[in-house]
Amino acid sequence: MNEVLQIYLAPFQGITGVVFRTIFTQHFTGVDKLYTPFFTGIYKKKNLTTRSDELDVTQYRKRPLVPQILSKDAEEIMRFSTYCAEKGFDEVNWNLGCPYPRVANKKRGSGMLPYPDMVAELLENMRGKLPLKLSVKCRLGYYSADEIFDLIPIFNEYKISELIIHARIGKQLYKGEADTDTFKKCIDLCATPLAYNGDIFAADDLRSLQQQFPAVNRWMIGRGLLMDPFLPGDIKGIVFEGDRMTKVQQFVTDLYLAYRKKTNDRLQAISVMKELWGFLQYSFDDPHKVFNYIKKCKSFDEYEQAVSGIFNRHTWLGAEGKRFNSSTA
Repeated sequence: MNEVLQIYLAPFQGITGVVFRTIFTQHFTGVDKLYTPFFTGIYKKKNLTTRSDELDVTQYRKRPLVPQILSKDAEEIMRFSTYCAEKGFDEVNWNLGCPYPRVANKKRGSGMLPYPDMVAELLENMRGKLPLKLSVKCRLGYYSADEIFDLIPIFNEYKISELIIHARIGKQLYKGEADTDTFKKCIDLCATPLAYNGDIFAADDLRSLQQQFPAVNRWMIGRGLLMDPFLPGDIKGIVFEGDRMTKVQQFVTDLYLAYRKKTNDRLQAISVMKELWGFLQYSFDDPHKVFNYIKKCKSFDEYEQAVSGIFNRHTWLGAEGKRFNSSTA
């Protein structure tokens, strides 16, 4: 395996916040960089206070954290970047990838991709004014994958620090297959470091992508990692000698208790865990039955009994069980 291979933990709204990042990195290895779920609506610094704990640490076990912002306002991005620089960060990621209509319809996230002049104007307004590096996470386009070809020259001109491309268009959301053919065309056009994101659900998936893109060594993983947290380590050939099912049970227990503490024992803790179990179920035999146990829970006692039942009655298969793919979600 390539020694310089880099794996990034993709940002997932509602799941990969500070609690998840803390507990995940205590239990699992293989991730080289982590990203916050996006910040938005930063009209003043005080707007950051409700999520300030998200930016209290710049690293997790020496793995850097990159704050992400969703915005179509240069002043807002500069305000956020200044705040992050003061907190000790050296990079901010601009979200041009969020596909959800409530975002995209406002020309934010992937909804800005059909408007390269708008992207260029925003970058021009920030030229020389940012106190740290600016990277971009985007899709191939919103309506068409060809939109990326008008955007790459702009990203090259403004010398963004890294471009992460999820190889779908915004209109797809997470459906259908990733468009690896169009991504491949981007490689030679891109003058900035390039990372691939999309449909890495097992170690074999990444090996296949490496054969298609031998020049790429940066890989962002989202759903595949939420399904099987061993995946980054497995990709890198890091041997785990313990019992995987026991480790996963420790992980979900620690995560659950940490959420209970963070929410002051509000039932919101169960809601967050249900989001994760929506992915984790696919690493067990009979995923549908596994998630049925969880989704019915309305109290802490019910949740704890459900989790105990899952680990007593079901088998952990991990990513190699091949029970999760883009059509599953």
